[in-house]
Amino acid sequence: MYELTKSKYCKGLQCPKILWLDEHHPEFGENIANKSVLDNGTKVGELAISYFGEYELVGFIANKNEMVDRTRKLMETADNIAEASFCYDFFFCSVDILHRNDEGWDLVEVKSSTEVSEIYLEDAAFQYYVLTMCGVPVKGVYILYIDNTYVRGEQLDLKGLFVLEECTDVALRKFYEMKSDGRLNLMMEYVKSPVEPKKDIDLCCDKPYPCAYKKYCGKHIPKYSVFNLARMQAKKKYELYHAGIVSYQDVLSSGAKINANQRRQVESVVYDKPDEYDIDEIKKFLTTLYYPIYHLDFETFQQAVPEYIGCHPYEQIPFQYSLHIEYEDGKLEHSEFLAKEGEDPRRSLAEQLVKDIPMGVCSTAYNMAFEKSVLKHLAEEFPDLSGQLMDIHDNMCDLMVPFQKQYYYSKAMQGSYSIKYVLPALWPGDPELDYHNLEGVHNGAEASVSYADMVNHTPEEIAEMRENLLKYCGLDTYAMVKVLNRLKEIADMK
Repeated sequence: MYELTKSKYCKGLQCPKILWLDEHHPEFGENIANKSVLDNGTKVGELAISYFGEYELVGFIANKNEMVDRTRKLMETADNIAEASFCYDFFFCSVDILHRNDEGWDLVEVKSSTEVSEIYLEDAAFQYYVLTMCGVPVKGVYILYIDNTYVRGEQLDLKGLFVLEECTDVALRKFYEMKSDGRLNLMMEYVKSPVEPKKDIDLCCDKPYPCAYKKYCGKHIPKYSVFNLARMQAKKKYELYHAGIVSYQDVLSSGAKINANQRRQVESVVYDKPDEYDIDEIKKFLTTLYYPIYHLDFETFQQAVPEYIGCHPYEQIPFQYSLHIEYEDGKLEHSEFLAKEGEDPRRSLAEQLVKDIPMGVCSTAYNMAFEKSVLKHLAEEFPDLSGQLMDIHDNMCDLMVPFQKQYYYSKAMQGSYSIKYVLPALWPGDPELDYHNLEGVHNGAEASVSYADMVNHTPEEIAEMRENLLKYCGLDTYAMVKVLNRLKEIADMK
């Protein structure tokens, strides 16, 4: 039986084609789910249901009619009901928290974000519509979300962690819009239709959420297109696309307005230009470095619900670093740290780091703003180590600079100066530097998820996960060594 849930309703607002594909061809979609986001959302939801005190949980039942029946029975006695479920016509929703007040009920939608977005209001309004049409006297509609100014103490304070924001007026207005404009019935028609809706790619492919069918709907887009242009707003890219300017050749032949760096990116591909470099500027950059050079990279993870004293929601918590030490004669040493799973990693990491990096030495990072922010936070958290930590911070150089300022440019970089593009451009086809050849962890997001998830695994699995994390982070700093080596080779050409 076809139905429209709150999540489907929100998808329908984003693009009706998502609804149709979800129903008829879900295999066309990609798995784009962010496990870290999902895990944080689950944890926030589990905590939030006790915000108002004791509660009754409806829970998932395969037969949704049974969920609705259980909800009705609980409403006779309970003051707080989690996952209270309602069905009106083809429309179904489970309310995160249904809280009894003096005049009826409050509908509370829980979000793991730190602000209220328009799509959250639409989500809550859909639930308000279903409950109201079911005859439930909803007196207040609220969004319960994370307060990012909250600082964790010894005990978790739910009233401090969450913000309860009323949006009753908005829900009421949207309720009347739903009743008058026929959008719900139209969405059901999309779901039921045997014919795929005609909808071209547009901004809705990424907002408010990334669409799992983006590649399917954009399969006609050439390898090099306006969507590859670096540092161009998405709105401008779609404007060009809808004007028929799609390929790099289209960009040149149309005379489309693009900046100098974007033009360089396009022309390097269309005209198959060789790599370009400014030897003098590269030499100047290299003079800012001095040996031994300590190549540093951190891995961090975030918690929506901070587990460690002094932490904010979504604070970047370092749990790992890799350190490649490069000497003037070419000698290379490697140090690394990976915190024990399930423990606050900050102190042990900071203590080991100041042992591994002496005062006054030159350290490097690729896009050092991130590494410097981690060092600064650690220095603030541990005043007794701040002198040494800030010394590392103050003596750091950024290996990204020569590529950011385009002292070196290759068409393989696609206008980007991210190390994930720069590295294969400098060392094409080198399997030793290919992140795809790693096991288990291939990027920072996967590293964060892996570390946070270790506590849920067996000792044997943990050992394997730790090995994968060490190899990944180690490659990040070894890549920096290789980047610097290539820059030195270029500098020696003149």
